[in-house]
Amino acid sequence: MKLTIRSLALAAAAAVMAAPTFAQDVVKIGYSGPLSGGAALYGKNVLDGMQMAAAEVNAAGLEVAGKKVKLEIVALDDKYNPSETAINAQRLVQESKTPAILVPHSGGIFALQTQNEAQKYMVLAYSSVPQITARGNKLTIRIPPEYTSYVQPFVKHTMGKYGKNLAIANADHDYAKAWTAAFKPAWEAAGGKVVAENPMSYNRAADFYSGVSRVLAAKPDVLFIGGASEPTGLVVKQARELGFKGGFAIIDQAKMDEISAVTGGYAMLEGAIGVLPLAEDSSASAKDFVERFRKGHSGRTPSSEVSYNYTMVHATAIAMKLAGTTTDAVAIRAQMDKAVKALTNANNPSSLEGIDDKGGTINDTRVGVVENGKIREVKLSTLNAAK
Repeated sequence: MKLTIRSLALAAAAAVMAAPTFAQDVVKIGYSGPLSGGAALYGKNVLDGMQMAAAEVNAAGLEVAGKKVKLEIVALDDKYNPSETAINAQRLVQESKTPAILVPHSGGIFALQTQNEAQKYMVLAYSSVPQITARGNKLTIRIPPEYTSYVQPFVKHTMGKYGKNLAIANADHDYAKAWTAAFKPAWEAAGGKVVAENPMSYNRAADFYSGVSRVLAAKPDVLFIGGASEPTGLVVKQARELGFKGGFAIIDQAKMDEISAVTGGYAMLEGAIGVLPLAEDSSASAKDFVERFRKGHSGRTPSSEVSYNYTMVHATAIAMKLAGTTTDAVAIRAQMDKAVKALTNANNPSSLEGIDDKGGTINDTRVGVVENGKIREVKLSTLNAAK
């Protein structure tokens, strides 16, 4: 009797082992960005948005071509160094077989664009540099709007409110240089004068007194600043401590809510214009997203880096489903416009409307201006129309 029972047990175990399994296919989306150094917070915000979206996709269940799929974000630190980004991309493609890699800085994006079409992976580019899509790379999606859309309204607002003398004291990385190349001639064309120019190493320095002192000696009315949020906050704080009373035009990489955490509130940012903090966005989808993120991240408030890249991972998952493949980057890229348009409001807090024919996202861009210690939400079209 004992032998019979044991035989039955072994047979049952063998049957279980022989039964077909329905394990999910794991699809890995790559990330290469700064996770250490001065831009670490910026890079972590991007990654947090990606991971939040992947967790939601997996919880809801994703099926592609009849197979259950699980998304996994594979993150590598590139320290904001384009050469490291290129090395990371090779690892991600060769070891993780990633059909898409998200990079949140223009230098790294440009490095990947030299090889991604040949190696057949999609670059999800979190940078607003126009050249990213102007190059005609057919496997690139530019996630935020082009920064050039901010230039004229920023010039108009700060020059009209504070005066014509501008000092440039932004970061010295490639993205900041591109912003400067657009902002400086626009300021001069509007009748302004650049009285000082001293870009600084936001990613490596922690004290900007000497650099800020140098530009303030030229008595500017407006400071053009920006890089990662935390060092930008130090530049603002030190400028005020040195007696600067003018306004700030802040490049879109720096977020005013994160800057205010360094400056102790918005009082030091009086007269500033920059990207509208997501927490100040009045749309229902943005408010819902902020609350959901806070619940899952110990009360932290998400920035636009979180929301834009959260949305793009959701869109990529939908594009895979529409394309019927998790590996063919060309087919996935071809479905990205439809995927963005298919997003639910909950998964689209940044209000993306689609992908244009060059690979850039389409949306209604809003900015924030600081007045009387508070941020006011303004549409770019309103600033452009103002006298």
